[in-house]
Amino acid sequence: MSSFDERPGCLGGLLRLALLTWLFEFLEERFGFGKGCSCSGVGCGALILILFVLAVCYILATTRWGHLSVLPWPLLVL
Repeated sequence: MSSFDERPGCLGGLLRLALLTWLFEFLEERFGFGKGCSCSGVGCGALILILFVLAVCYILATTRWGHLSVLPWPLLVL
């Protein structure tokens, strides 16, 4: 099998995006903009934003949006 077949489908991508959104909101409440140790409080918030934008781009690029599977087939067997 190629690595293309091992990517999660649409439902898996939506689930990953929902979990990432929940984690982003949790971290923003705790360490986000206005709560950092810098004068303006943007240090941790900017870092969190950059990391989560990269994570969203990764999820969008590695999900097969035409398929409705949640997890790739080899992971379902385990």
